[in-house]
Amino acid sequence: MNNPQLARYLILLTSALLTYFGLGTLINLGRNPEFVGWYAFYALTMFIEAAVLLVCYFRLKARSKTIFWLTVTILVLNIFLTFFDQIGFIDIFFVLLNGVALFVLYRSRQEILPA
Repeated sequence: MNNPQLARYLILLTSALLTYFGLGTLINLGRNPEFVGWYAFYALTMFIEAAVLLVCYFRLKARSKTIFWLTVTILVLNIFLTFFDQIGFIDIFFVLLNGVALFVLYRSRQEILPA
């Protein structure tokens, strides 16, 4: 498997995890009624980010600078913003997944970006 394809699969996995986390957040909305608005907002942002990453997954094949840098930005933000949450096993796994995806994506930039 080549590096661009591996990067795309890691981005797809990140998108799937964000969808899963968003669904988990929606399912648990009723557990803490005072934060329903915040949890709904978090779930919505996870779904939006998952959708954007899914678009990036499909569009990275098109060798677009915009899509490449959008994907890099999202992965960096995922890593950075995770540290503002309570750090647990899932958070560490998510940071590692995004870090590996970012590393592989950046290493294969010459194959992804237009000449």
